[in-house]
Amino acid sequence: MIEPWVYAALTATAVLTGFIDAIAGGGGLIMMPALLFAGVPPINALATNKLQSMFGTATACLNYARKGLVDWRANLPTVALVFAAASIGVIAVQTIDTRALALLIPLLLMGVALYVLLSPRMDDEDAHQRLSQRGYAPIGAAIGAYDGFFGPGTGSFFTATLVGLRGLGLTRATALTKLFNLTSNVASVLIFAIGGKMFWLLGLCMAAGAMLGGYIGSHTAMRFGARLIRPLLVTLSLGLTLRLLWSWFSA
Repeated sequence: MIEPWVYAALTATAVLTGFIDAIAGGGGLIMMPALLFAGVPPINALATNKLQSMFGTATACLNYARKGLVDWRANLPTVALVFAAASIGVIAVQTIDTRALALLIPLLLMGVALYVLLSPRMDDEDAHQRLSQRGYAPIGAAIGAYDGFFGPGTGSFFTATLVGLRGLGLTRATALTKLFNLTSNVASVLIFAIGGKMFWLLGLCMAAGAMLGGYIGSHTAMRFGARLIRPLLVTLSLGLTLRLLWSWFSA
C-alpha cells in the first residue's frame, strides 16, 4: 500500500526528472532511487519509471518536432529497430542478472562525458557525417536494447553517437534522442504492462509531473542550445557514473 504523500512527492520529483531528461537525459538517476526509497519493488519501479518517462519524453519530442528539429519519415527505419530491440531488452532483463552490466556502464558513461567535454565540435553546428541514417540504425538499435534491459545513460549514449557519427549539432541530436528514447519507452511500457508489472495510478500521477518538466526542459534547451546542453550532459554522465559505481561496489 503506497501512502498518499508518496504520490505527491514522486510527482514533484518527476517534474525535475522530466526537465533533466528533456535536456540531457539521466533523469532515471534521480527517479529510480526515489521509487525504491518509497518502497516500490525493483521490477515494478523499473516499469513505473518507464511509464512516467514515456509521457515526459513524448512532450519534449513534440516540442522539438514543432520547431522542425525531428525528421519523422527519414528516421522510421531506426525507430522500428529501436522498438524491436528495446522489447527484447525488456524481456531479457526479467531473466538475467544485471550486476556485470552495472560495472560496464559506468565506464561507457565516463567515455561519453570525456567525449562531450573534450570534443572540439560539440556544438550546434552540423558536421560531416560518418554514418548515414541507415548506417546508424543498428547502433540506435543496440542503445535501444540497452534501454529496455538496463536504462541509465541511454539519452547520453544516443546524443553522443548522433553527434559523433551522424554529424548532428547538439540541439538537433538532443531532439532526435527524444524520438528514439520515446520509442524505447513505448516498447518497454507495453512489455511491462503485458507482464503485469506496472503501478498504473502512481505512474500516471508521475507522468503529469514528467510532462510539465519535459515541456519546460525542451523549451529551455531550444532557447540556450549547446551552451546549456553540453555542461548538463557532462554533469549527468559523471553523476550517473559515480552513482552506478557506488551501487556496484557497495552491493
